Amino acid sequence: MQAELYFDEVDGLTPVKYYSPRNELEALNSILSVIDTSLSSSTDMEMDILQDLREATVDKILDFGDKCKEETKIVENCSCDREKCLLQWGENSGVRTKLQITYVERAGRGAIAMEDLKVGDIALEVPVSIIISEDLVHKSDMFHILEKMDGISSETMLLLWSMREKHSRNSKFKIYFDTLPEVFNTGLSFGIDAIMALDGTLLLEEIVQAKEHLRFQYDLLFPALCDDHPVIFPPELYTWEQFLWACELWYSNGMKIMFADGKLRTCLIPIAGFLNHSLYPHIMHYGKVDSATNSLKFPLSRPCSVGEQCYLSYGNFSSSHLITFYGFLPQGDNPYDIIPLDIDAAQADFSEEGCPMSSWTTHMVRGTWLSKNHEIFYYGLPAPLLDHLRRARSPMPHDKTLTQANFEIEMEVLQDLCSTFEDMMESIGNTELDDGKNTSWDVKLAEEFKDLQRRIVSSIITSYHSGCKLVKNELHKCTTDESQSP
Repeated sequence: MQAELYFDEVDGLTPVKYYSPRNELEALNSILSVIDTSLSSSTDMEMDILQDLREATVDKILDFGDKCKEETKIVENCSCDREKCLLQWGENSGVRTKLQITYVERAGRGAIAMEDLKVGDIALEVPVSIIISEDLVHKSDMFHILEKMDGISSETMLLLWSMREKHSRNSKFKIYFDTLPEVFNTGLSFGIDAIMALDGTLLLEEIVQAKEHLRFQYDLLFPALCDDHPVIFPPELYTWEQFLWACELWYSNGMKIMFADGKLRTCLIPIAGFLNHSLYPHIMHYGKVDSATNSLKFPLSRPCSVGEQCYLSYGNFSSSHLITFYGFLPQGDNPYDIIPLDIDAAQADFSEEGCPMSSWTTHMVRGTWLSKNHEIFYYGLPAPLLDHLRRARSPMPHDKTLTQANFEIEMEVLQDLCSTFEDMMESIGNTELDDGKNTSWDVKLAEEFKDLQRRIVSSIITSYHSGCKLVKNELHKCTTDESQSP
């Protein structure tokens, strides 16, 4: 939400445009929900109007879907026997689905629609009885030990439970655990070459900090638990490598679910884990158990054609977060790919009376291709950042009038930005990939992220050059007008 407000371009001049595809789809579905509720209690005259409005809203959703439809390319000759067994196990346990699991190019396993699905159709329904939640830990023999530990969270308990349950031949969830990968290939598993390739990027710091945090958590638990309770916590099942695997499992597959008792729990949802993330999701509302059916439903917010991959949204995450905890770089322009700027918060903007002139104490940039305003005083850059830099140059209020004084400040502001981002571009460096055939998955992903960072920084520098041309032209007009005035 902070980023959405920061990059808001509504200034009376710029046309209002939705911040992200997900937000646009959310808004359209909210309108549709209100209309459907109103239809149930409307008069005949109102019903005709509401039906017309409903059709218009659905048309907008269809138009949205047509613009962002992604081609689904199935990978042939890949066995899905384990996935079919899981689906059969799920259906025997009460799962209802209109999806099948297969291998998709660039995505690994994915969920494909078996028929044309409309807005509101339930693509997947999973009974609570096969959802993996903290209740399973409470019923296990390790709970009486874990509950006595100060500060341990329910999520950590679940993580420890799953490390052992994965190897249990008698587990109710054995078929589910058998379908999980031996390695998750997230940023948490990056090797030294990939880490070195990230030098100069924010992703390097994010991964290093995450790994250090996890290692600290592991050292708090082990080897103490294994030494004190070797039967319940066998040392061979609780190595650092197994712990990291379980962390990646829960980071990449865990979902926050509101249960009928009103409690929010982190859970693993068998079968639902095959639904991949997209900036243009089909499914957005799936986080609340239906108390009438005691199941979790995944309804569509936009249509999905037969044979098309059905996506959901993991959330409003940056690409660095998605790489670190999920192991992929999303396709398309992610509006949450921002670069925070190290501008001293102590330099907050204040008027002469000591009142804050801006509520922003942190600043950031993103790719200027996402902006619709590249005119003078804007340049495709965020207004809070530009206003902050202007006030750093001149404490007087800036009214964006076409005066020589304002243009001179603009040139200084643009030059400050250019200096900052040219240094940043130099620190990122160049891509050093060969043809990619012999490049490991983690180095390839690291370099793809580096290219994204380079693209963002390059767009800022391009905006600087374009902005300088605009300002110089206006300065030239000012000086010409002054020289010609009597």
